[in-house]
Amino acid sequence: MTGAGRGLGFEIARALAEAGARVLLGGRDPAALARAAAAIGPRAEPMPFDLAAPDLEARAAAIATDHKLDILVNNVGQRDRRALFDFALAEVRALAEVNLIAPFAIARAAARPMMAKGRGRIINITSIAGDIANSGDAAYTMAKGGLAALTRALAAELGPHGITVNGIAPGFFATEANAAMITNPDIAAWLDRRTSLKRWGRPEEIAGAALFLASDAASYVTGMIITVDGGYSAHF
Repeated sequence: MTGAGRGLGFEIARALAEAGARVLLGGRDPAALARAAAAIGPRAEPMPFDLAAPDLEARAAAIATDHKLDILVNNVGQRDRRALFDFALAEVRALAEVNLIAPFAIARAAARPMMAKGRGRIINITSIAGDIANSGDAAYTMAKGGLAALTRALAAELGPHGITVNGIAPGFFATEANAAMITNPDIAAWLDRRTSLKRWGRPEEIAGAALFLASDAASYVTGMIITVDGGYSAHF
């Protein structure tokens, strides 16, 4: 899985390992991946790679084939909150490359050995920003909306080969990436008003949806996005 060194990716990887899977931890930071693997235990193996590398798909295909990949979790996401006119197009393209093009390439690479086996699970970590939007976040919202659409398209194309493709849309989680927001009392008060459960999500609370989608319990579920946001998007 990608983005497994910390945050939601780490929690999903840990849950999958505890459920019996052997987990390959993908990411750019070898030290962070080594720490994550040590924390998870012997079922986890660091697998450093860069989603922006020109040989990404070939590298992903080699990993998927060599390790007989059964489950792919596309988790990496980069966010850059800026106003519409503050972006250069090159910056928008760079965000789209990591948030949308890389998941496309990795999913395509992983699909080939899965097709040969007639079975597989692909899980894309999208965002509630794929369905609802806020000012000053256009590039990320565009990419995550595209990832949700890609999830449906892959489900349609890969379903006849026994591969399910689904997504998980997280809401507001108390991860390292959100550290500055977590300590902001105004945001805490806003989440209290806006979220049914009146709090930030704990990172480990993302794992249940991933375990379900990766398991045989979800064998007839494909093309779906499971929202895990404490009720944020359920009401106004």
